Formats: sequence, structure tokens, C-alpha cells
Amino acid sequence: MLWANRRRLRDYAKVGRQLLFQRIAIYSAAIFLAGAYYNWKIALIFYALVWAGEVYDGVVFRNILVMRQWNETAVRHFMRAIYLGTVISAAVISFFCIAVSIQQGPETGHFMPLFMLVSASIFAAINNHHFLPVLALRIAIYVSAILFVPIRDIWIVHPPLSSELWLHLFTVLFVLGFIVELSRSFLTGYTASLHSRQDLEAEHERTKAAYQAKTQFLSTVSHELRTPLTSIKGSLEILHSGVLGQPPEKMKRPLDIATRNTRRLADLVNDLLLLQKAEAGKIEFLFEVRDLGDLVNEAIERFRPFADRRNITIVTDAPKNVFWARFDGMRLDQVITNLLSNATKFSEDDGEVRVSIKRHNGYVRVSVSDDGIGIADSARGRLFDAFSQLDSSNTRKFEGTGLGLNISKRIIEAHEGEIDFTSTLGVGSTFFVDLHEEDAPTQITPSAEDSAPLKIKARA
Repeated sequence: MLWANRRRLRDYAKVGRQLLFQRIAIYSAAIFLAGAYYNWKIALIFYALVWAGEVYDGVVFRNILVMRQWNETAVRHFMRAIYLGTVISAAVISFFCIAVSIQQGPETGHFMPLFMLVSASIFAAINNHHFLPVLALRIAIYVSAILFVPIRDIWIVHPPLSSELWLHLFTVLFVLGFIVELSRSFLTGYTASLHSRQDLEAEHERTKAAYQAKTQFLSTVSHELRTPLTSIKGSLEILHSGVLGQPPEKMKRPLDIATRNTRRLADLVNDLLLLQKAEAGKIEFLFEVRDLGDLVNEAIERFRPFADRRNITIVTDAPKNVFWARFDGMRLDQVITNLLSNATKFSEDDGEVRVSIKRHNGYVRVSVSDDGIGIADSARGRLFDAFSQLDSSNTRKFEGTGLGLNISKRIIEAHEGEIDFTSTLGVGSTFFVDLHEEDAPTQITPSAEDSAPLKIKARA
């Protein structure tokens, strides 16, 4: 209840402030006409009263909008202030219109004052529907003034029922029914809208709490797993390497499986930690202008043992000292390594992976191509999502966490670059990274050896 009243008060104050100039323009025009055609003294008195009411409302609206510590006492205080402001403003307009009708005389039809009162009622129904009692009070004051004008004429003239003065009264009653129905309609619509907003905000808070719980869970679990995993991984790799002596033949295969899966688990933990940092915007980057070809070739050399195990050939066209960009070496190396890993993983044994650097539409493009299974067009929209897998079944052929491309995309976006792919199902895929090209720190001329394509053939 407190939330709803606070929201209604703030909405009421915002609308009141937004419509200030409209109200002043309408009042100024009406009072100027009344002064020009009837009495300037009365018109200026009411104009001063209008401004006094607007100043009072302005102070109330400002206090509502700056209020931060809400409670029932504050709500009651502001409601009393709004009731008082409603009485002041509605009474000023009503008495002004009554004063104009008196100056006009009973035989004129009172178009101007009645039009102003009906317009004010409709304006209130449209814009002041946040509280039923407040709207009812304002409408009641306007309705009293609207009824007073034709009833006063009938009281003074005592016309027969066939007189147009009675027609004026019946017309006023018809218009009042329209105003009441309009007020009810806007109030009902606003109440329904407010309930919908309340439900949406409650759902948002639940979603935000769930997201924070998930983030905290991932962070805690990842950190708790990292330390024992590092010890287990190190011990298994020592045993597997034979430094402590060659293990028995029967233990080699279990050790190999345990080592490989421990590495996978360690990579998953590291990816989860990096994803959590990325979502929180806490990844730190050290940008500097560097030779892109040098970084790509270093990444390929480190990746070579993995390609060797699959007998994959890596063909490179990544000349050194030719293409320069501003990037974080460690993070970009992670992206290139991930693209190489995916290209190798989805290629057949004895296949070929091609890496190149070229200029493309004002960018420097690093491309990694394979002759693997390809990617269906239907997968494009979710390929870079976290935990996304082309094959998410329990019996899928290719392993992976589904985090690599999502993290790579976040890293490249932080570089103000772009990562994307082209693919033909059953033919292969090309993933590429576009970065802004920079001038070399010094004038460097690439040698013929640096510029020549390089083939790295896995050892037999």
C-alpha cells in the first residue's frame, strides 16, 4: 500500500509540473479576454490568485519528488497538501467563471465560463486521475460551479419550461454525465496500469535477486574449486609426465583420462570466473599498440602441440611488422587461441586450419578458417550466447563449455571491434575478428621471410 501511494504521489507531482505552462497559458488567455470584455480589476485579482495556487502546488510537487524516506506519515502529510491545493485551484477557477457569468447576465448563454469549467473538468479527468478522492473533490467543485450558473439564471428570470434557459440546464446535466464517465474511465485505466507496473517492478526485483544469487554462487564455487583443482591438476601432470618414474602400463590410460578431464575442469572454472568478471564489468584491459602478426604467430606456436595430436595442418598468412592495432595482448591471445581450438575441434583428423591477417573495410581482420562440419543458419542467433552448444545433447561428439565464444565476443567488444563468422554446412567455417588499424610505432619494413605464408605440419 505504501508503494502504491508513493508511486501515485510521484506520478501526480510529475504530471502537475509537466503541465504548468499549459495551465498558465490557458489561464492567461482566459483572464485577458475577461479583462478586455468585462472587468480588468476582477480579472487581475483572479490572475494573482491563480499564480498563488500555482506557487503552492509547485512547492508541494517539488517536496514530493525530492522525498527519499517514505512512510505513512509522509504520505498523509502530502495528501493533506494535495487536498488543500485542489480546493484552492478549483475554487479560484470556479469563482472566476461565476464572476464572468454574473457580469454577462442571464440571457447570454454563458458560453465562455461554462466552456472553461467543462474544459477544466475534462483536463482534470485526463491528468489528475491518480487519487479518486482528489479527483472527486476537484470535479465536485467544478460541477457545483457549472450547475450554479444555469440554476442562478432560472432563479432570477423564472422562465417557463419552454425557455432556452431550461435547455441550457438540461444540456449542462448531459455534459456532466459525460464528465463523470470520462473521469471513471481514466481512473480505472490508471489503476490497472499502476497494478501492472507494480507487478513488473516486483518481477524485476525477483529477477535481479536471482541474477545476483547466481553471480555470487558462480563466483564462490569457482574460487572454492580453483585451489584444489590446481593441486590435483599439477599432481596428475607430474605423474603423467614420468618425472617421478614411469607409471605402470595399466595406469597410463586412467592417468591420461584424469589429466585431460582435470584440464577441462580447470578451463571451465577459469571461464566461469572470467564470465562473472565480464558480466560485472570488472575485466581489466591493458591496451597498447602492438604488432598483430607477432601475437597471432605466437598464439599458433603455443597451440601447435594440440594440433599435433589431431594431425592438423595450420597454414598461416600472418606477416609480422605489417599490421598494427591497439589491443590487450593477453586477452586477444585468449580470443585467437579459442578460435584455433574451435577450428581444430570441429575439423576432421588430418584436416587443415587457415589463419590470415588482411585489411578489410578500414579494419585489420584476423580470420581462422576450417574445413569442418560447418554451422547451420538457425544457430547464428545463439552461437555467441553463454553456455551455447550447437549440439546440447548428452551424446554430443564435441566437448566444450559453450563459454569461449561468449567471452571472446565480450573481449572484442571491449576493443571496439567485431567478431563474427561465415559458414557453409558440411563445408567449413571462417571466424574473423576486426580491429581498428593503427600506425606502427616506428617505420618498419617487413622482410620477405616475415611476409611469406607459413605451413605448420603436425609431426608424424
